[in-house]
Amino acid sequence: MDQSVRKRRHSASSVTDADVLIVGGGPAGLAAAIYLGRFRHRVVVVDANEARAMLIAESRNCPGFPEGISGADLLHRLRAQADKYGATLVQGQVSSIEPTVGGFGAETNTGRIVARKIFLATGIVDLVPAIPGLREAIAGGSVRLCPVCDGYEVIDHRIAVIGEEAKALREAMFLKQYTQHVTMLARYLPDFSVSTRRVAMEEHIAICDAFERFVPADSGYDALLEDGEVRHFDVIYPAMGCQVRSELALAMGVKCCDDGYVVVDKHQRTSVEGVYAIGDLVKALNQIAVAFGQAAIAATDAHNDFALGYE
Repeated sequence: MDQSVRKRRHSASSVTDADVLIVGGGPAGLAAAIYLGRFRHRVVVVDANEARAMLIAESRNCPGFPEGISGADLLHRLRAQADKYGATLVQGQVSSIEPTVGGFGAETNTGRIVARKIFLATGIVDLVPAIPGLREAIAGGSVRLCPVCDGYEVIDHRIAVIGEEAKALREAMFLKQYTQHVTMLARYLPDFSVSTRRVAMEEHIAICDAFERFVPADSGYDALLEDGEVRHFDVIYPAMGCQVRSELALAMGVKCCDDGYVVVDKHQRTSVEGVYAIGDLVKALNQIAVAFGQAAIAATDAHNDFALGYE
């Protein structure tokens, strides 16, 4: 990390007042900090260092990086850019946010921050099955979490998709455009309905019942079946959904949909005045490019509010 970035990542106890507090230091939160900093606002980003982007070994569909870029490298660049334009980066956790006169007061594990507006960019956590060496497998590409991001990288590979039947079937059908070797894994025969099995058969997607566990192999994973049969796969795609990190939003009274995502308008405003939501916390296509766009929209709207005195 650049010395300038390290210097700004200090305790929140010395940061008591800001125009905007951004909760979450992933691509969405950091892009918003860049925009707001360039609009010459006082911006504080509180980051728990749990950005989903950290899991990306190498993204090859992030615009502007034709040779690919790792999630860690991208976040490093974004932090340096946010720092360059005056954002204060704080490593910590926000435990609560309450309305105050003229804005909000946020309690963190390193102090209190008062801000006129709040940007929520807390993201999601992918749900995955019990896979030995999961983090190493994600880094090596034998477990992948996003076929939209990296389906191109698994052309002609042997793919296993595991998850609830509707999600698994949808993901398996998406992956068929890259490889003909796609198998859906079920733990028990009733896991997949007759209709799901019919569609899978029509799409030439294999179904493997009575799956027991994954075992690391020299390349990829072996899937052990209940009867002792072993099936080898180059790549596993979990299709199990995610946990939305909307606890803070809900505690603030922000409206969320049934799936837990924050509901926003076309400017990324939530149901609570002065609070915006961006990135994977909002139900949309979970992509870095989308997060950047949402950050730009929200930051510009907040700036216009400040400039025109709509508060």
